[in-house]
Amino acid sequence: MITTIALDIGETLVRDDRYWGSWADWLGVPRHTVSALVGAVVAQGRDNADALRLIKPGLDIQAAYQAREAAGRGEHLDESDLYPDVRPALAALQQAGLRVIIAGNQTVRAGELLRGLDLPADIIATSGEWGIAKPDPAFFARIVDLAAGPAETVVYVGDHPANDTYPARAAGLRTAHLRRGPWGHLWADDPDVQAAADWVIDSLTELPNLR
Repeated sequence: MITTIALDIGETLVRDDRYWGSWADWLGVPRHTVSALVGAVVAQGRDNADALRLIKPGLDIQAAYQAREAAGRGEHLDESDLYPDVRPALAALQQAGLRVIIAGNQTVRAGELLRGLDLPADIIATSGEWGIAKPDPAFFARIVDLAAGPAETVVYVGDHPANDTYPARAAGLRTAHLRRGPWGHLWADDPDVQAAADWVIDSLTELPNLR
């Protein structure tokens, strides 16, 4: 029996356009350059931050992040960054009596911004706040603790196999791979992903009907 739906953030709830576009502007390169490089490094199995280091070798990501914040060009999220199905899907999950947890690899600031959007969710947390990032098993153990039930009653929803589907399954959670964003589409039909995912979905509105 499913009691809790836990959801990734980037390219699951929130579009990454603004995030990567702002980095392109900060580094002084076309936005398409950053987008293409992010897709390329992830397809190679590398960290997406490597795209920024290809543009500026040796870049200290954390120092640059802090410099952007200090310059008033830091992280920003508003309603326009949400995918259209987010609010109706989360509201439907809560109306169905399911616990809704939002937890992904994001900064402390992203957590503050997400909570400011007043989303229909019981808990919103980020790896920056927890000090644990996916795919660390401890991240998923934290979700299970918050769900207050067995791991097999929790569904983790995400777009990235290496960060979402595979480690969540290994931690005993059920999994839904979302065909959304570059990585969600890239791997949705991969046999290994389909074997690891309990469901492959095209929209969050499908979640209330999972059985």
